[in-house]
Amino acid sequence: MVKTGARWLLAALLVAAGLSHLTWGRRGYRITVPDWAVTALRTDKDMIVVSSGAAEIMLGTALMVLPADRTRVGVIVAAFFVAVLPGNVHQWRTGRSAPLMRTDRSRFIRLLLQAPLIVWALWSTRSGEGAR
Repeated sequence: MVKTGARWLLAALLVAAGLSHLTWGRRGYRITVPDWAVTALRTDKDMIVVSSGAAEIMLGTALMVLPADRTRVGVIVAAFFVAVLPGNVHQWRTGRSAPLMRTDRSRFIRLLLQAPLIVWALWSTRSGEGAR
């Protein structure tokens, strides 16, 4: 029961974050994209923000509607959190403000939350006793 609630809460957070990347926060999130990511991916910062937002919405939705694949989706969500870590580090190191991240303290706290998010994704989707 607890894992189910945790999984649904994570799903809701992912969908909400994704929607913010596509709407009100879209412009502000471009600041978190490192220049090297633009070069490596051969695209622009806006496309990276939009793509990550779309991925968050799809991953959050998958957590809700694909119960038979929850463990696999959980691993993918955890991998996504690892993949966006360089953007969080970049934002913290450069001290640039983005939506909801206007202070060095908030940027640092966001950076520290990355590991618990990864653990949350894996724990809440792990099969076994109490996983439903």
